Amino acid sequence: MSKGLFDLTGKVTLVTGGNGGIGLGFAKGIAKQGGSIAIWARNAEKNAAAKAELEAAGAARVETYQVDASSEQAIIDGYEQLLSDFGRIDCVFANSGRASRSRSVLTLDSEEWHDLLNVNLHGAFFTLREGAKQMVKRAEAGEPGGSLVYCGSLSMFHGIAGINNYAASKGGMGAVVRGMAAELGQYEIRCNTIAPGYIKTNIGSDGGMSPEMEERMKQVDAHFSAKTPIHRVGKIEDFEGIGAYLCSDASSFHTGDTIVIDGGSLVYPPYAF
Repeated sequence: MSKGLFDLTGKVTLVTGGNGGIGLGFAKGIAKQGGSIAIWARNAEKNAAAKAELEAAGAARVETYQVDASSEQAIIDGYEQLLSDFGRIDCVFANSGRASRSRSVLTLDSEEWHDLLNVNLHGAFFTLREGAKQMVKRAEAGEPGGSLVYCGSLSMFHGIAGINNYAASKGGMGAVVRGMAAELGQYEIRCNTIAPGYIKTNIGSDGGMSPEMEERMKQVDAHFSAKTPIHRVGKIEDFEGIGAYLCSDASSFHTGDTIVIDGGSLVYPPYAF
């Protein structure tokens, strides 16, 4: 049965870090449209829970793998296993990443600088590069197309004190994705970045936060809600639609873009009333 404009029947999507947060939001949208999903993430328990949730949402097939998204060789090996299991790859979401542990440029040391870039920049690049190789092979065999997606952030546009390595990774990959779009368009492979705003990912909502931290998070939520034209925090469900769209043939002429999903906060100046 057709699922309409975003029908993903027969398509295989890889989502790194897809067992929770925004990555699970992308995967859930794909599942609801009947796509098959491979998840790369380290936590086996969360992988199992995500698999069950995605299968219940309608995914044709879900497989999870414990892949180190900061390792070039692990990524290459991961694709070999994925292709052995699924036989093809149609869409890749390079979503794995971590937050900066830095709070000042003056104390951002080389270990923290490089460790974050290994995941957020280098790992994301290798993930998209290896996916592109497989899509090009398929195009040269007579079946063009494919979608490569990077999960960026509003730090690509804003100056945010202290988190320089995080912002460098997001801005750098934004440039990489635009370059890939320019090169790979001849194969009908599109390449885009998604830049989320403040998103409530439910991390810590399972009782892991102290009462003091819960109260602090309520204040943070209220602050961002007040500064966002759509007066609420973002939810992982807000990424289901864009995930399904970018995987589907409906986005076949959409490439080289940075798509902001932030409730309008980017366009809202800090001095607005």
